[in-house]
Amino acid sequence: MMRVDAHQHFWRLADRKGAWPPPQLAPLYRDFYPEDLGGLLHRHGVAATVLVQSLPNEADTHFLLDLSERYSFIGAVVGWADLKAPDAAQRIAALACRPKLRGLRPMLQDLDDDGWIGDPALAAAVAAMRQHGLRFDALVLPRHLPALLAFARRNPQLPIVIDHLAKPAMHSEPDTRWLSDMASLAAQPQVHCKLSGMVTEAGSGWTVAQLQPYARHILQVFGPERVLWGSDWPVLTLAAEYGAWIDASAALLAHLDEAQQRAVFGLNACRFYGMACHAG
Repeated sequence: MMRVDAHQHFWRLADRKGAWPPPQLAPLYRDFYPEDLGGLLHRHGVAATVLVQSLPNEADTHFLLDLSERYSFIGAVVGWADLKAPDAAQRIAALACRPKLRGLRPMLQDLDDDGWIGDPALAAAVAAMRQHGLRFDALVLPRHLPALLAFARRNPQLPIVIDHLAKPAMHSEPDTRWLSDMASLAAQPQVHCKLSGMVTEAGSGWTVAQLQPYARHILQVFGPERVLWGSDWPVLTLAAEYGAWIDASAALLAHLDEAQQRAVFGLNACRFYGMACHAG
């Protein structure tokens, strides 16, 4: 089965200047480059990845885009731009000239204003994203979901994907508000969801049974055709090895038929991000 990792990161610690991760997170407090991931991808049959920004500046985005031009397994890049800048449309147009840019991600979870995406000042940036065929990655927490729903309803032609199931607290049973909000977002046909980031939210003692009700809800409301599998590597390594997450994901998807599993494990990412994916 061809797999595509719809969410992974690279970074240079020297660029982060006090940004996350802190030194206390020793496993992540170092540089991460394509050479660190390439062997894992080959070992586990992952044909391509989507490389996602982790700093709110364009320098980081250009660093990622430069890597994407050197390493063929990087099939798409999700970058960052100041979507409220007066020249946002021009900045987005310049980034869109880079061949593998496929989306933009404002880091909504880190912003003080939970309703940030309701600002009319975003209109020009959203129009530019649509003009250049870009997608909107939503890095949100459960409290942001009502604002994200309003944003999705205002922009039905903008493809949106929710990162990491919106990072719900992984209790024994999902919170009813999260269940309802995710179902409402799934009712918007342009909204997708990444099956990623679950084990780090659950913690080092996670089990497949603990993750199951969350994955099942996402698959039920979005359907297997709008769920994208991702690793969130290297953040993943705080709670699991790459292979362990693949095995857990296979268990979470075991009730689907083969075509549906292929869609979640790779084909949906190829379609959503406009990637030319090939097995092997």
